[in-house]
Amino acid sequence: MKILETDRLILRRLLPEDLDGLFALYRDPEIRRYFPDGTLSYAETKEELEWFLDGHPDHPELGLWATIYKENGQLIGRCGLLPWMIEERAEVEVAYLLDKAYWGQGLATEAALAIVDYAFEQLNLSRLICMMYPENHASENVARKMGMTLEKVMEDETGQFLLYARGRDRK
Repeated sequence: MKILETDRLILRRLLPEDLDGLFALYRDPEIRRYFPDGTLSYAETKEELEWFLDGHPDHPELGLWATIYKENGQLIGRCGLLPWMIEERAEVEVAYLLDKAYWGQGLATEAALAIVDYAFEQLNLSRLICMMYPENHASENVARKMGMTLEKVMEDETGQFLLYARGRDRK
């Protein structure tokens, strides 16, 4: 099921047949460099894919979605909206991961901006966040292009991270 479409991308629900393409992304240490759990095994990738087949189990309107490059029909990543509880506050994160062959082309920003519009206009969310390690400058740039600003520097069991946020009214 298609969730949304941009000029160059289609974001749709993940399908079981996306497993091999997703695993190719998840096993790459460069692509997964800024993910706390690092690379994933085939079994771990399959478990995540199955978790998100029908959206997030607790919030079906949210989840990670297959990101398809229209020009060639290939799965080039997964992007979407993830629910979190941070400091006793329910938050929704704009999440994005793309194949490194597609980095530097503005595709993460294109997907993220479409996700922001979808979250505010279709899902009527009032606030969105992004979380990233301080050294992940590419994700920081995408967050800023979404109209987010650095709200705070936080720390968890994996170390320090940045919390960017924006409300619905901010453009």
